[in-house]
Amino acid sequence: MNIIKFKVVFCALIALIPFIGIAQTSEDIDVEAIVRGKEGKPLVGATVRAESGDAVVTDSIGSFSISAGMYSSLAVEAGEYEPKTVVVTPFLDNISLNPAEGYEDVNVAFRKVEKRNLISGVSVVNLEELMEKNYNTGTLENMEGFANGFHGNIWGMDQYLVLIDGIPRDASSIMPTEIDQISFLKGVSAVALYGSRAAKGVVQITTKRGKIQKQEIDVRVNAGMYVPKSYPKYLGSAEYMSLYNEARANDGLSQRYDDETIYNYAVGDNPYRYPDVNYYSSDYLQETYNRYDATAQIAGGNETAQYYTNLGFYSAGSLLNFGEAENNRTQRFNIRGNVDIDITETLYATVNASAVYYNGWGVNTDYWGGAASLRPNRFSPLIPTSMIEESDENSMQFVNNSNLIDGQYLLGGTQLDQTNPFAAIYSGGSNNFTSRQFQFNTGIGADLGNLVEGLSFHSNFGVDYSTSYNQSYNNEYAVYEPSWTNYDGGDLIAGLTQYGQDARSGVQNITDSWYRQTISFSGQFNYETKIEEDHNVSAMLIANGFQQSISEEYHRTSNANLGLYLGYDYLDKYFVNFSGALVHSAKLPEGNRQAFSPTFTLGWRLSEENFLQNSTVFDELKLTASAGILHTDIDIQDYYLYESIYTQTDGAWFNWRDGALSRSTDSRRGQNDDLTFSKREEINLGVEASLFDNLFQVQGSVFANRMTGGIVQASVLYPNYFETGWPNSSFIPYVNYNDDQRLGFDFRADWNQQFGELKTTLGVVGTYYETKATKRAEMFEDEYQNRKDNPLDAIWGLESDGLFTSANEIENSPSQSFGQVAPGDIKYIDQNGDGVIDNQDEVYLGKGGWFGSPLTLGVNFTAEWKDFTFFALGIGRFGAHAMKNSSYFWMAGEDKYSIVARDRWTPETSETATYPRLTTTNSNNNFRNSDFWLYSTDRFDLAKVQISYNLPKELFAQSFVQELGVYVNGANLLTVSPERDILELSVGSAPQNRFYNLGVKAIF
Repeated sequence: MNIIKFKVVFCALIALIPFIGIAQTSEDIDVEAIVRGKEGKPLVGATVRAESGDAVVTDSIGSFSISAGMYSSLAVEAGEYEPKTVVVTPFLDNISLNPAEGYEDVNVAFRKVEKRNLISGVSVVNLEELMEKNYNTGTLENMEGFANGFHGNIWGMDQYLVLIDGIPRDASSIMPTEIDQISFLKGVSAVALYGSRAAKGVVQITTKRGKIQKQEIDVRVNAGMYVPKSYPKYLGSAEYMSLYNEARANDGLSQRYDDETIYNYAVGDNPYRYPDVNYYSSDYLQETYNRYDATAQIAGGNETAQYYTNLGFYSAGSLLNFGEAENNRTQRFNIRGNVDIDITETLYATVNASAVYYNGWGVNTDYWGGAASLRPNRFSPLIPTSMIEESDENSMQFVNNSNLIDGQYLLGGTQLDQTNPFAAIYSGGSNNFTSRQFQFNTGIGADLGNLVEGLSFHSNFGVDYSTSYNQSYNNEYAVYEPSWTNYDGGDLIAGLTQYGQDARSGVQNITDSWYRQTISFSGQFNYETKIEEDHNVSAMLIANGFQQSISEEYHRTSNANLGLYLGYDYLDKYFVNFSGALVHSAKLPEGNRQAFSPTFTLGWRLSEENFLQNSTVFDELKLTASAGILHTDIDIQDYYLYESIYTQTDGAWFNWRDGALSRSTDSRRGQNDDLTFSKREEINLGVEASLFDNLFQVQGSVFANRMTGGIVQASVLYPNYFETGWPNSSFIPYVNYNDDQRLGFDFRADWNQQFGELKTTLGVVGTYYETKATKRAEMFEDEYQNRKDNPLDAIWGLESDGLFTSANEIENSPSQSFGQVAPGDIKYIDQNGDGVIDNQDEVYLGKGGWFGSPLTLGVNFTAEWKDFTFFALGIGRFGAHAMKNSSYFWMAGEDKYSIVARDRWTPETSETATYPRLTTTNSNNNFRNSDFWLYSTDRFDLAKVQISYNLPKELFAQSFVQELGVYVNGANLLTVSPERDILELSVGSAPQNRFYNLGVKAIF
């Protein structure tokens, strides 16, 4: 089936071939066209050269006229722009050039800046360009491999703000094909103008826009296939029962399963009587499942109006292939329209609108959760009616009145498993998750140069609506537990016990209804002027704010601020910038609700100095330094935390008369009218260089920041009588106390080399950071337990000393306070020497990487030869740890056993065992954070490989097709790690997948 579906894509390619014309020589024609650059503005002085050698230069309006052969080539060049070759046709009237490296515009806070003039603390990815060699299905997919400083978060922080066209939105609400550019705003100067909610970084996504050109239609079709990387491995029924008997013996209990029973399960002659259920077998799962998508982009325009439209659709299935789960799928349709209109010579407007329709069909159960918890011998999912004794009329009555599966099976179960994933998937009904998003923003701007030369105004207003809900049919069903007998060596069902009833109400249930509304506004005055051609002065005055209303949340999430930007540069060599914001927060007491956040940046382009101007090494060398203080309420979790709370409790007190109730008033927290903003205080340094005629390019930042005044309710700062146990009372207020520190650096290095017709690019991106809690309200008896001076993502736990080997060793070891221990249990080190193992013996074990791995590296390689392009991306993450604390590793009581149990401790394996003894108790001693369960998450992933081929453009000179190409890629292909088996393991959820994709693209 997969092969058939892939052939559809090839058919689409083949269907286009008849329309492809062969380039032919023809008589010369007169070409009159305009060469355009950034924002469609005409380029003066661009050179246009024909194949004959004739050349002309564009005039004051970017226009040129030249005689050239039909379907021949014109080479167009202009300073600060990449050269371009176009095919001569009668319809050629506009030629758009792309800016050269360093001269392309980058979207930063409320303005655009040439890449070569960026302040420190900004990384940018041109996603439209990247998608030509690296087709993505997710908006921020693998961005840590391209953007230095981004590692899933920004510079070791969390809660970065996502803006799409200046409006706070979810990154998942947009597809990569809609995106022009993604800017990662990291430093204080880069984010200050966005106010309080942006204090931990901004991911700014800019969508594509129309151009001054004839209408162009860009179409992509993709067919992909997901292949699971691995499944959890659990023990079969017979082995499980044997080890469960061993666990009972370890606890001094008798065996539950006799040898004959275990033998029957092991032989497997009758899987219905002696089930051995493998949830990950081909009986229930497909080997692969598919994803298909198609996108059409339409763009064009003239000097008055430009437009861009995106129509996209994708559909994906699932691995489950039985019952209602065969219909599991997700579908998404989106439509976007962006329009830019020049109303008059001084007035313009922009309108953006987008709608997303998402539906996910599924079943009313958690199959993967059941797969991780239900033991293989519990029950048979299906009971064959053919095995019921013919004389068993009662059982046949059940058969006649039941909803049979495939006409021959009853649903299996037990008294304890009356609901189970198999029965729910066959007969429990289904649900449809529906999500609808509508996004709209419009802007109007004016050139106010007739009032003050260089003055302009721009505003942006947005309204978004997002809703979701579940529609489901929740059916009841009966399950049956068989009683077995044996006649003449054959098993038969002698009776059935029914649990539950089959019932289909036909009622559609609406649940989990949710909505969010976002209203956003910004208005800004911009000023730019030159003084004596050497001094460039710019300024912005900004009012910015947004508000989000979310269902079941009383208070709206708000951000409001006034911003001021002042910029100056001399000779494009020395730069001074100031960015500041006056922020407001309703979460703080009156009098403390406003604060000013100032930031400064200095820049120096050394390559423009006399001592480097004629350098054969440096093409470009720039140093920047930024510093500032940002006030933020982003970590204040609730409103009115500054107020005291008193509450009356009923039933807490009774007077001397029996049954007479007396009311009491309890305090829950104290008041603090001095509560104020937390602050991000930062210094960062940046360097940007291009060497050896753009052969080697480097960009990097070093940063040191601290978050001060974190809000906590710290009991250790107050006398103990400020807080009581019962009745629960506290006079302790929330205060600004905790301080955090982050130090680190990021870099990007690109090497470009051409070997004949082979062009290669090698890029390396890296981010490293250290965090530290520099101030904490804590009072540990032992200094080694202080969180102060330890990482913010510190993992704390006990230090193990192997496994106990004998009762004598236990008796001569410190007392264990986590429950009774026996040989085979984990032995811990007594850190404080008090003779007792308890929580006071917990120590720092390692970094958890909760905000991103301490060291993130990305390596990308591109090779272009003629019309072929090869691209590969690898991403490494190093320095973090995690705990083996899922049910796959922590097995006790009635839990399911994974293959890890094979390495358990027994008296015979006491010297080689790597897992504690099995037990039917809760094993509190063994299953707690300790270095016994700690493992490194260091890994290097081959994240993407793509091979692309574009058919020569000359083939389409006489057809309506401008470009046609095909590509194949694979994602998440390989993980290299000592702990690869654990890192690729998904317990209780769908597996991780490799993704293989075939795509066709065409431009008309």
